[in-house]
Amino acid sequence: MEWQLWLEETLASFNCVTGTLHALNSETGLLELKAQVGIPDFLLPKMSTIPVGKGMAGIAAERMEAVQVCNLQTDDSGVVRPGAKDTKVEGAITAPMILEGKLYGTLGIAMKDPYEFNEEEIKALMEIAAALATKVKA
Repeated sequence: MEWQLWLEETLASFNCVTGTLHALNSETGLLELKAQVGIPDFLLPKMSTIPVGKGMAGIAAERMEAVQVCNLQTDDSGVVRPGAKDTKVEGAITAPMILEGKLYGTLGIAMKDPYEFNEEEIKALMEIAAALATKVKA
């Protein structure tokens, strides 16, 4: 699998500096980190496996829809886990990788500055996430 390449191409197309790509382990029900860019080493253990329903990736997986925060540093919605602030990014979005109604993982991207992704960008990210789901399923 070309996880790292897929993530880097996605980050480049959205002008983002940080990202994660998690695949759903159907046996454990956990999201497993397959690729990342810009995540500090000390955070990797916390991000290596994520339960559905926890943090942005887990909530996007649970809701089966994109989840975003305009400023991860000041967000108090409960979506952002405390350690996530250590990434030093602000505008962040995570999309579930869905194919035929089934979850295959999540794709998260973030910018250095506060940012709200518009409908067109969300739609494009969801399409990329769906394309990645076909690769995971294959």
